[in-house]
Amino acid sequence: MPDVSTGRPRDARAPRDAQPLQASAVNADACGELPEHPEDFGAAVAHVVRSIPPGRVMSYGDVAAALGSRAARQVGNVMAFEGADLPWWRVVRSAGLPPQGHEAAALAEYRSEGTPLRYTGSAWRLDMRRARWSPSTD
Repeated sequence: MPDVSTGRPRDARAPRDAQPLQASAVNADACGELPEHPEDFGAAVAHVVRSIPPGRVMSYGDVAAALGSRAARQVGNVMAFEGADLPWWRVVRSAGLPPQGHEAAALAEYRSEGTPLRYTGSAWRLDMRRARWSPSTD
């Protein structure tokens, strides 16, 4: 489907509100040095994810917001295809659930890092009120 404003085909993977990242869009004070090419969304996501301290988490939407974006699904795509070398267990679903299909491995990481968890019977999830981290609050 063409982009209404330009008439050119739109990249189906790019979110509608995707804009090239500007250096000021990422909270550089809390996350450290920015990627060399700030327009590379994947590198920016990796940079934010590496900055999450042990025992803390961010939701996919939180990572996107730290980059000045609303592209939570795009963050999920980056984590799915490029996140193997990142602390992937620290990026979770907004309800406090770990990445789907990786629950057992994530639980082992959460326990080793002392990440706050909530148990309901045999089910568990992250205690987002205590575990959530934001680059602007650290």
